[in-house]
Amino acid sequence: MSDSQDDLEKLREEKMQELRERKQAQEGDSEAQEARQQEAEAQKKALLRQHLTDGARKRLNSVKMSKPEFGEQAEQQILALAQRGQIGGKIDEEKMKALLKELKPDEKSFNVRRR
Repeated sequence: MSDSQDDLEKLREEKMQELRERKQAQEGDSEAQEARQQEAEAQKKALLRQHLTDGARKRLNSVKMSKPEFGEQAEQQILALAQRGQIGGKIDEEKMKALLKELKPDEKSFNVRRR
């Protein structure tokens, strides 16, 4: 091989090594991010367990199954109330119903009149 081919091969190897290192760094970042997300999810579940009765938790899970975005919104609201210290005792099923009704946007009703 000539010197230029050797140099070219060396550059290719260096570039490949650099790409491998970048890929490993990105994988490490995504693993760390996933670990942080799992930790945050565990903390959220622990707070919900602490502030909700079994019935309220079941109701919230039912809402999350049927309307995931609305369920997330309700969870965030409960967590915000808990962090501000506005929850006295545990939220039971009746309080959960009231909270969900409060968060639910008013349904538009249409009156159809026939002539």
